[in-house]
Amino acid sequence: MHFRREQEENYSLELTPLIDVVFLLLIFFMVSTVFVDFPRRMDITLPTSKAASDNEVVKNFEIEITKDEKIYVRGRRVTLDQLERSLAKLQKPQEVKTIIRADKDLSYGFVVQVMGLLQAAHVTDISVAVK
Repeated sequence: MHFRREQEENYSLELTPLIDVVFLLLIFFMVSTVFVDFPRRMDITLPTSKAASDNEVVKNFEIEITKDEKIYVRGRRVTLDQLERSLAKLQKPQEVKTIIRADKDLSYGFVVQVMGLLQAAHVTDISVAVK
């Protein structure tokens, strides 16, 4: 007597193509992610301008002002009086290039006050950073 053997259905998954697809997705997401730019020290949202240039200006004196009116010079927090004293110590203030990076939510009067301190110290090259 000849019995027929029933064929079992194979329900297992092939893992090799699945692993290939996972690795391809991993590589795709690694390549397509946005790389983080870390030159800023404070969380400042710059205002935008149509006339903003991408040229990096050589600067000797960088002043950053947050929206809660905290002033940072070269990454160190200073007050208005300390800023005024450090400006008074400058050698040849006419040759100093200064850039002010102020938050767009900051009051206009505070930025003008800082610019007034710069002008009183005879700093003539003052720039304001925008996007």
